[in-house]
Amino acid sequence: MSESSSKVSHVAVLKGGWSAEREVSLVTGQACAQALREEGYRVTEIDVDRHIASVLSDLRPDIAFNGLHGQWGEDGCAQGIMETLEIPYTHSGVLASALAMDKVRAKEIFRSAQLPVEESIVVKLEDAAARHQMKPPYVIKPIAEGSSVGVYIVPEGAERPPAVLSDPTKFSDDVIMIEKFVPGRELTVSVMGDKALAVTEIVSHRGFYDYAAKYEAGGSSHEVPAEIPESVRDAALEIALKAHRSLGCRGVSRTDFRYDDTNSDPGRLVVLEINTQPGMTPTSLVPEQAAYVGLSFGKLVRWMVEDASCLR
Repeated sequence: MSESSSKVSHVAVLKGGWSAEREVSLVTGQACAQALREEGYRVTEIDVDRHIASVLSDLRPDIAFNGLHGQWGEDGCAQGIMETLEIPYTHSGVLASALAMDKVRAKEIFRSAQLPVEESIVVKLEDAAARHQMKPPYVIKPIAEGSSVGVYIVPEGAERPPAVLSDPTKFSDDVIMIEKFVPGRELTVSVMGDKALAVTEIVSHRGFYDYAAKYEAGGSSHEVPAEIPESVRDAALEIALKAHRSLGCRGVSRTDFRYDDTNSDPGRLVVLEINTQPGMTPTSLVPEQAAYVGLSFGKLVRWMVEDASCLR
């Protein structure tokens, strides 16, 4: 048994939930639970429902490993329950989680920290469905979703907004964010504590890195380290760390970028968003970058447990 597991013997892995990212969270939770068992911890896997406060109160684990994704699990709500129960937990705290999940608030903070972001507006869903609120090409995004859920690209020359905007089953809020489309490549950088790990280029085989490209077999490939100029690599690492710090994130986070190298060299980086609870399977982006810097999946999740606390 490892030294860490002698100090923290019982870890509750929270997974599932009821957000649009439930299925991904189940995979994350299962992978992390298995890795933690191999590290010597006693693990209880919890498929989270609305009785989670009572479940955790009865279980009283030493640590809660938060493997939830999306609304409720990643937006500060679950974190508030752990704070109330005084159960140390992984990833970011209440405020940082809430800010990162809200794309509009996060972008305001990034802009105030002088990080590169693209022009965007918040509009009523009905107005966005009726007519273009920004000259195409632009991107439609829900204000508080992850994994590219509800994200649509409106191409240059489109005569009307996409019909999906009139589908009441696709959007849960009555306002959305419209952001100017940034051409180029998809990059991402993981931050672990106070260190940015590496830069990965994500190559989608579906034309757009949407939910299917993220999680279906053959949907995308990851190139780590990304084949980009050294100056761009260094800038991406620095910006990701600043983004992490600007929101007050803790533990592990992942910042996603567009890298526009279509018109100039070395091009420009644009911050899209920060993920406070990114996917955590052995082939996910964060574990891939950890492996690149010499950290196994088991050691990564063990570090996350050792880093857990309240008042994050």
